[in-house]
Amino acid sequence: MPHADSWHIKSRAHQCSVSEKDFDDGEPFFTALFPDPESGGFLRLDFSQEAWNSRNAESDQPFSFWRTIYKPPEIEAKVEIVDKEDPESLLTSLIEKDEAHTENTRYILAVMLERKKILIETDSQKTRTGLLRIYEHRYSGEVFIVKDPQISLSEVAPLQEEVQKLLSPDDELPIEDETRDESPSLKT
Repeated sequence: MPHADSWHIKSRAHQCSVSEKDFDDGEPFFTALFPDPESGGFLRLDFSQEAWNSRNAESDQPFSFWRTIYKPPEIEAKVEIVDKEDPESLLTSLIEKDEAHTENTRYILAVMLERKKILIETDSQKTRTGLLRIYEHRYSGEVFIVKDPQISLSEVAPLQEEVQKLLSPDDELPIEDETRDESPSLKT
């Protein structure tokens, strides 16, 4: 199994993985993540409440699971043109690349999207490599697993600046002039 602590997992299904019955708007259902030996990651399966309740003790045990409410996909009526990379696509890109040096950035982006109520933390699991936080995208149902790097308070501000630079690569930060002004400058 490859050593990875962050994964991007497919969106929610629109039907039960057991009965193949379509979910209705507002219907409660269960999402479960199972270890996938083929990919070394996780496999997402969505179950109707009836299918979930009919699972027996011999069934494979999920790594994580949660109950949620089905919402049909929202169709975007407007097309937005974005010059700067948005936090969602940046997080997805960093998770897919899975480079160790982006671990803190991935976590900051996930927390940022959680605060904007775009991602919902559905679970957290302790593993031998640390704490994994499991997020579900509020609208698409995509699942993101991000390692919590246990960032100290002193590391947060520099990481936020790094994330801001990644989101706005064309914006240049003001360079300090050799002639210093005596008044303190405010950081934005």
